[in-house]
Amino acid sequence: MIRSMLALTAAALLFSCTKTNSPSDATATSSANRDAKSNHTKVIGFSQIGAESAWRSAETKSIQEEAKKRGYDLRFSDAQQKQENQIKALRTFIAQKVDAIVLAPVVETGWEPVLREAKAANIPVILVDRGITTSDPSLYTTLIASDFVNEGRMAGDWLAKKTGGKAKVVELQGTPGAAPANDRKAGFAEVAQKNPGLQIIKSQTGEFTRAKGKEVMEAFLKSDGPNIQAVYAHNDDMALGAVQAIEESGRKPGKDILIVSVDGTKDAFQAMADGKMNAVVECNPLLGPAVFDAVDKISGGSQVEKKVVVQDKTYDQTEAAQALPTRQY
Repeated sequence: MIRSMLALTAAALLFSCTKTNSPSDATATSSANRDAKSNHTKVIGFSQIGAESAWRSAETKSIQEEAKKRGYDLRFSDAQQKQENQIKALRTFIAQKVDAIVLAPVVETGWEPVLREAKAANIPVILVDRGITTSDPSLYTTLIASDFVNEGRMAGDWLAKKTGGKAKVVELQGTPGAAPANDRKAGFAEVAQKNPGLQIIKSQTGEFTRAKGKEVMEAFLKSDGPNIQAVYAHNDDMALGAVQAIEESGRKPGKDILIVSVDGTKDAFQAMADGKMNAVVECNPLLGPAVFDAVDKISGGSQVEKKVVVQDKTYDQTEAAQALPTRQY
């Protein structure tokens, strides 16, 4: 009898020591193990050009917030406008064996060596908002961007319609060698060729910054002030710098000199509502959802389109005040 009771007690103790988890706890533990073994948190490297404009900052925020929302570990690098910093960041991401790289390239050329390293490491590269020039398109998986040439055309079309195809224009270009600078210039030039009265009398880089845009516009006003009838800026920040320069020169931006730009930032909409800018072609920077849709597809083994084109729209002063409260950047 005593032996039976001791045996039962030992069995009970053994059961109590081994059965510590409920069925739900066991499922959670099993799931966690599977996550650790096969579904680890995906690590994404993001090389951003910098923070030269409100548009750029909005793009960064969109990608960072979407990564957090979807549970990705995002490694962020700010290149401060330098390609060499981006190449260094990409090599760091490759060494870290990230699951994918998101790259906003500062210029179009010079990427092949480092992208070949990424390809050799089987790391997909997603280009955002700017393309690259390469002899091997397989070096990147997809490009998510606006049609910059068409943005230039849209800005030119608006100005041609507004002026009857006759205006002396100064152009504030973006960073030399950057895809949006090259393409927005080309698109606007197409419209100017079709409208001989639309003359670009001066064209110089403002480096996509407000301070440089102001500086270049001041120089334009000193050399050609009385002749300038319109400004075409490759982004809003340069246009807003031009607004400051024109005001300080004693002329009225938006009236004495028409201003059209590209981006569609909240500051530009405010300037239009105030009558100081005339039109903007929207270039949407809120690319986070599209970027991580692509990452999700790639992670799941699905094919993605080689280029995802973001649709753009032209806004003018008549729409600015109504649209302003809805602007997210």
